[in-house]
Amino acid sequence: MNLVSIDILVEGAISGSLVSFPTDTVPALAARPDKADLIFQAKDRSQDKPLILMGATAESLWPYVCGSDEELQLWQGVAKKYWPGQLTLVLPAAERVPRVMNPVNPTTIGLRIPNCDIAREIMAKTGPLATTSANLSGQPALKQMAEINAQFPDVLVLSLSQSQEMMLTSGVPSTVAKWNGIDGWEILRQGAVKLKF
Repeated sequence: MNLVSIDILVEGAISGSLVSFPTDTVPALAARPDKADLIFQAKDRSQDKPLILMGATAESLWPYVCGSDEELQLWQGVAKKYWPGQLTLVLPAAERVPRVMNPVNPTTIGLRIPNCDIAREIMAKTGPLATTSANLSGQPALKQMAEINAQFPDVLVLSLSQSQEMMLTSGVPSTVAKWNGIDGWEILRQGAVKLKF
C-alpha cells in the first residue's frame, strides 16, 4: 500500500516519483515536468496527448509560456478571472518546458491552477507538476484514492478520509481553451467553466 501523508508525497514528487492527489475535477497523476515520461509509461498514454502543467499560483506558471507583453496581459486577465478553477489555458510554450510534456507538439503547454487547497498546498512545495487524470489510457478517470492505489501500486497516493475525498472532486473535467494568436481563443473541450471573453 502506497497511501501516504502530504509530507511523504511532496518528498517523493521532488525526488522524481509519480504521485497522485485530488484536484477540483478528478484526482491527478503527477510528476516533475522533467519526469513526465513516467506518466505516459504508467498510463500507457499516446504521445500525442499532452500533459497539463499544474501549479499553486499563476506566478509559478507564467515562466513556462512565451508571448508578447500584450498577450501576456490578456492571458493574465483571463487567469485572474477563472483561476483557481476548472479552466486549462493552452498557450505557446517557453523553452524551459521539457519536451516530454508534449512530445508531438512541444510548442504549446496547457496550464491550470486547481481550486483545491490540498493540491495547491502540495504544489506550493514541489513547484509546478506535469499532471493528467489518474487512470489507464482510454478508461474512465478513477475518483477514489484507494482505486488509484490499487491500479497504480508504484505511485505515491495521498491518504485521505472518505469525507475529504467526497468534498474535493467534482468529477467534471476542466474546460480547455487554446490561444490561437490573432484568431483569439478556441475551446478544445467544454467542461465545467463556460468562458466569456
